[in-house]
Amino acid sequence: MWGMDTKLFDRFAPWLFVFIWSTGWISAKFGAPNADPLTFLSLRFAFAGAVLLMMALAARARWPRNGLEIGHSLISGVLIHALYLGSVWWAVSKGLPATISALIAAIQPILSTLLAPVLQKERVNMSRWLGVALGFCGLIIVLLPKLFGLAGVDFSALALPIAVNCLGMISVTLGTFYQKHFVHSGDLRVMTLLQYAGALAVMLPLAYVLEPMHINWNMTFILTMAWSVLALSIGAVWLLLLLIRHGAVSRAAALIFLVPPTAAVQGYFLLGETLSPVQWLGMGLTVLGVALATRR
Repeated sequence: MWGMDTKLFDRFAPWLFVFIWSTGWISAKFGAPNADPLTFLSLRFAFAGAVLLMMALAARARWPRNGLEIGHSLISGVLIHALYLGSVWWAVSKGLPATISALIAAIQPILSTLLAPVLQKERVNMSRWLGVALGFCGLIIVLLPKLFGLAGVDFSALALPIAVNCLGMISVTLGTFYQKHFVHSGDLRVMTLLQYAGALAVMLPLAYVLEPMHINWNMTFILTMAWSVLALSIGAVWLLLLLIRHGAVSRAAALIFLVPPTAAVQGYFLLGETLSPVQWLGMGLTVLGVALATRR
């Protein structure tokens, strides 16, 4: 990862990030029966921080020179990890359909594109706007069958979970801009470790107050936690942070459009879920939109 050719990274890293990040939906399905959501995330942050600490010490990585750099990483971790993942997992555990959660997440690329010229002075051209529009339309097509299945859902009873999920979407949007502006350098192992320290400082008290902190230590839970720590919390997050460092925030955010369709394909092969020809067409439209939105 360090010293990687920039062109090679720009070509393969976005797709690798989408694939790994989309497995978070599968991991949540396997992890939910074995642990309370905020408790699971607290352990995930703690284990990821421990692994990163060992890596940083073994490599004699450079640590921040002042408290300001440390503070920026802690705040970034609260926004990107604690508030975002905590909000999504809590909302889904309270009955919010995953389809609605995916739609709320899909607002992030749109919000990022709107805010990029204001917060980051990024130039957003018509090609990127067209890509964002196509990506969102394609995602709607992919989720359409499940949206029809929500006709009998009492959304008034889901007002709080929806609001909390929206809070998470806004948090990760602002967190990516914060990361780009204030944490644009430094050793990735150390900076990510500090992010998880900030996330854990928020998540653990919330888990203690809101949950019985139930954990069922079986092989499914252990394997799910191992994947969540090594692949998601370290691998995918490193890719996301590098994508933010290497390019525009709005380009990196557009990749979120691909996460629900990729998760749907994984569900098709791993969980026996069905996909119609129209949904496959929607996926193609989403890929085209993301390709337009993320090209330099």
